[in-house]
Amino acid sequence: MPITKGYKQLVDEAMAQVKTYSVAEVRARLGKPDVQIVDIRDVRELANGTVVGALHAPRGMLEFWVDPASPYFKPVFADESKEYILFCGAGWRSALATKALQDMGMTNVAHIDGGWAEWVKQGAPTETLEQHKARKHG
Repeated sequence: MPITKGYKQLVDEAMAQVKTYSVAEVRARLGKPDVQIVDIRDVRELANGTVVGALHAPRGMLEFWVDPASPYFKPVFADESKEYILFCGAGWRSALATKALQDMGMTNVAHIDGGWAEWVKQGAPTETLEQHKARKHG
C-alpha cells in the first residue's frame, strides 16, 4: 500500500501549527522557573548528553506521561505555570510531539528548531548523562 502522506508532509504540517523557538531563544530562558525543557529522544541517544536541566520523556511514552487519566501519568507535566519546550535530534520528532500535545489540549508547549544537533552546533549548555542522573537523583 503506498504512503499517501509522507513524514515530510506530517512534519511540515506540524511545524505550521506549533510554536518553534530558536536555540538562542531557549538558551536565554534556561533555568527559569516557568520553563521545562523536555528531551524526547530515545534513551540510546542520551549517551552524548542532553540539555542542562532537561527532563527525559521518551517520545513513545509522552502522551501517556502527560495525560492525568493514564496509568503512566507523570505529575511534572501538570504544572500549567510552565512552558514545556521539547527537543529531539533534529526537530522532526519534536514538531510531531508538540502537535500531538497541542491536540491533547496543551497550550503551553513548544519545541526547539533544529533539536539537539543545532543546540550542540551553537555551543549551548549541555550536561553528560552522568551529570543528568546526579542532578535528577541528587
